[in-house]
Amino acid sequence: MLSWKRALRPLAALLLTAVVTLTPAAAASASPAPSSGWNNYSCKPSTTHPRPVVLVHGTLGNSVDNWLALAPYLVKRGYCVFSLDYGQLPGVPFFHGLGPIDKSAEQLDTYVDKVLAATGAPEADLVGHSQGGMMPRHYLKFLGGADKVNALIGLAPDNHGTTLSGLTRLLPYFPGAADLLSATTPGLADQMAGSAFLTKLNAGGDTVPGVRYTVISTRYDEVVTPYRSQYLAGPDVRNVLVQDLCSVDLSEHVAIGLWDRIAYHEVANALDPARATPTTCGSVFD
Repeated sequence: MLSWKRALRPLAALLLTAVVTLTPAAAASASPAPSSGWNNYSCKPSTTHPRPVVLVHGTLGNSVDNWLALAPYLVKRGYCVFSLDYGQLPGVPFFHGLGPIDKSAEQLDTYVDKVLAATGAPEADLVGHSQGGMMPRHYLKFLGGADKVNALIGLAPDNHGTTLSGLTRLLPYFPGAADLLSATTPGLADQMAGSAFLTKLNAGGDTVPGVRYTVISTRYDEVVTPYRSQYLAGPDVRNVLVQDLCSVDLSEHVAIGLWDRIAYHEVANALDPARATPTTCGSVFD
């Protein structure tokens, strides 16, 4: 049984969103600290790792804070690593991924073109956390991204939406709540299970030809629920549950993206399957 603290995490996430949405003017105008070791536009991919890696943050994340652990992890392994900000709302610094997801996918499209032009690579690999693992699928399916992307790796992606442990099912009992959510934070409304955005995204199949897909999930996810809704179906898909690799991995939705080195080892395997090594509990020391 979940502890009362874990059961309250989804509610805390909603409250945080409300604070950001209703009081944007209270936030400072400073930008995140500059990244270190990645977003180096002079980096040229090696023959071992010929594609740049573009990191796509999650809802309420940004291009730095979401990747303080994974970006250096990949840079140390010889990858050219880049990260973007997307889904910004006017007057809301730091907390991104709140704008309409189709518009965020357009930002990703522009950014990938920028990275490919700088590195000279014909294709990139994408690694995203939460919304950042799902949003690129719109880019791949509707914006021509499949011609520019080799692999999409999602850490706890909300590919088929989320009920936030059932909390979204309460919206019909509060008249106007769903409309307010769509008007103020459309990126959140788009992620609700059954939204028009997700219905269009998943119509006709989860994947597009020519792209390899990896989904890395945790059974303790309290944000994208049920966690199996993260999985994709189709060719060139691998769905991974970190507890199948290390039963004592207790990471939940945030941790799997921010510091879970078992999940990171699977990211490295998905980026370079020809050199993949078994992921175990010992992978935290790799």
